[in-house]
Amino acid sequence: MFHSFNKPLVAVLLGASLALLRLPAVAADAAPVDQATIEANRKANAACYECHSAAAVKKPPRADLDLSKLKESHIEPAIFNPSDHGVMDCRQCHAKNHYTEYPHAEAGKTTTSPCTECHAAKSLRLEPQFNASVHAKNSGLKEKFSCNTCHNVHVNVIQKRLKDPEKIVAQDNHGCLECHNSETMFARFAPDDEKLAGGKKKRPDIDTIHGWLPNAKAHWNAVRCIECHTPEVAEGKMLSHEILNKEKAEKKCLACHSANSSLKTRLYRHLVKGEQQKYGFTNSVILSNSYVIGATRHPLLDNLIIGLVLATLLGVLAHGVLRALAAMKRNKDQAK
Repeated sequence: MFHSFNKPLVAVLLGASLALLRLPAVAADAAPVDQATIEANRKANAACYECHSAAAVKKPPRADLDLSKLKESHIEPAIFNPSDHGVMDCRQCHAKNHYTEYPHAEAGKTTTSPCTECHAAKSLRLEPQFNASVHAKNSGLKEKFSCNTCHNVHVNVIQKRLKDPEKIVAQDNHGCLECHNSETMFARFAPDDEKLAGGKKKRPDIDTIHGWLPNAKAHWNAVRCIECHTPEVAEGKMLSHEILNKEKAEKKCLACHSANSSLKTRLYRHLVKGEQQKYGFTNSVILSNSYVIGATRHPLLDNLIIGLVLATLLGVLAHGVLRALAAMKRNKDQAK
């Protein structure tokens, strides 16, 4: 996912230094950007939106624009601004000296600041995880990946900010399904396989390979692919970037469907603390959003419900015994 990982450590550390110098560039783990800087950046971005937007494609601001290329590179302010990178000036990633004239310099089409320039420390942590990923181990595949392959920098919002599990699932699964549910996209990254016609691996049908999973489509709407296709990491840490293949993926139902559901430390981890303070038990965060057998009740509630059921049964049994005894007594009295 990160071909920049192959750069020497010195380059990565230099990127970290540049990131500090370049604030207000925003990294997910950086300090918040002040409102004045955000407004200045968005004012500067307005010049880009004059051409790079859906409105510009429909009504070009100038006659010499290449609309076919513009359709592939337009950004919507309403989507970009709320994203993690939406507080930044476009030119902080897209080199300033390539975009002062139109047509833009040829280098401007390929020259983009590497993610490590702002996210150096995080990249160093993720490098060994990605190197162990199925995406890196497949022959000839590693160099095809960059952060942008899976993370749409113009759209994505980190889980901590997004919070809503339904939105997190939709966003993260889109990154997976964009390739794994598309013949065209999968072909762009498919590893070489000399045994197959055409020399490329064929895209496995996701419905077929998930045939073992009950209500597979319901799962995909409720949880992310990475819940099963990444290993567990220490609680409170970001999810692993080691994508597991189908042989190593989690297939134990109890991993999620249990009182200690892994969803608490993965999909719901940013909501658990607040929900625990609000309701008094951690699994309420799951109970509020979905039905997971074994994980949707607090043990105390389970015991209370069991107690009520037993009390009801005992009451019915006692009532039956008393009625039987009363009937026997009436029969004896009548016999006299």
